[in-house]
Amino acid sequence: LRVLWELRGDPLTFRALQDACETNTRLLNTRLTELKEAGLVEHAEGGYRLTAEGQRLSKALKPLSAWAVQWGRGR
Repeated sequence: LRVLWELRGDPLTFRALQDACETNTRLLNTRLTELKEAGLVEHAEGGYRLTAEGQRLSKALKPLSAWAVQWGRGR
């Protein structure tokens, strides 16, 4: 989910995505491969970005994000 979250805006290069996700190269490569195979992420000019299906998933997850923010405030 972190990769999807970080790609919600403009495309990111591998290095920028790695920094944003605070992860190592091997794990990020594995996640990107899985997300590309699932049709959620693509690599294009400018870096990695969400596909149309990835954008739909991102929108579907917004209520969960709102819940997490509210839950975090109550702790």
